Parts: sequence; structure tokens; C-alpha cells
Amino acid sequence: MRIAIVTVSDSSSMGIREDTTGPILKQLAQDDLQAEVETALVPDEKLLIESSLTDLCDRNDVIISTGGTGLAPRDVTPEATLAVIDKRCGGIETALHVYGLQKTPMAALSRLVVGVRFQTLIVNLPGSRGGVKDGWEVLRPLLPHAVKLIRSEDDGSFHAKMACCLNASSSSAPPTTDDFQQID
Repeated sequence: MRIAIVTVSDSSSMGIREDTTGPILKQLAQDDLQAEVETALVPDEKLLIESSLTDLCDRNDVIISTGGTGLAPRDVTPEATLAVIDKRCGGIETALHVYGLQKTPMAALSRLVVGVRFQTLIVNLPGSRGGVKDGWEVLRPLLPHAVKLIRSEDDGSFHAKMACCLNASSSSAPPTTDDFQQID
């Protein structure tokens, strides 16, 4: 899997402040998914973000941006993402918000967007270390299957295994992430 990490930050792109979230995501993607990772650093400029996203789509399965999703006037990552995607992934957006809200009420301030451009999944995460780590917890089990679906490489075996595990479960409790992590 090829993943691009795009840090959106005026201060980091100018060398004033160190990028701390991009390296965290890079390490997580390499460790957890053995992904080939490309990184980019762009300022909070809508057209530059759009250009970076469209360029990276040509050679990556997933693009994860960090930063620029808040309420500040220069936070324009969601707008740039909406300008380049073909369709939104509302379920992933909801999952990211719900998980974040379980950790902190500040997650409600994120305007993150998730969508698909051609055959690339684009995900906006907040620019905080906690937001990035929480977002990764949601994304990690989803990304391999999402990429297969986007690329029309799903042969149905994942869903068959999932149904088998759910049918074999004697519990009436709803499935948890742990139920699906053992299925790969």
C-alpha cells in the first residue's frame, strides 16, 4: 500500500515550528501496514493544498492530511479536499468523529472530510498529536479493505469471512473492532 502524508501548516512549512504529526503518521503507517510512505508539507493555502492532493493521487492509494481542519480562518484543508474529491465517505467521517469525541469534546471542532478521488482515498485528520493517533486507530483496520474496494479488487472473501465470524459468535452483543481485526 502506498500512503502519502500531507502536513498542512503555515508555521511548519516556513520552518518556524517542527512538524510533529506527519512523522507520527508515517511511523504508524510503516509499522502497522508496512506501507510505502511519501510525505509533503504545505502551507494553509487552499490552492496549494488542492495541487498537492491532486499530484499525490497519481501515485498513492491513500492520502492522509494532518492539520487545517479546525475553525480558524486559515483552516481550509476540508475545502481543498472537497474541491478535488469525486465522492465523500460519510461513514469514515462519522467513525473518526465518534472515536475522537470519546476521547475529548474538542473533537467536535474538527471539520474533517474523507473522500475518494479516482482510485485514491483522501482523509483529513486534525493537526494535533492526539487527533492523529486517535484517527489512526479508526483508519488502521479500514484502509486495506477500503483500498481494495476503491480499486475494484474485492473478491467478496473479506465479507464472507466477516459473516462467518459474526454467525459463529454466540454473543448477542454488537461486533467490536476486535472481531474484525482477526479476519485479515
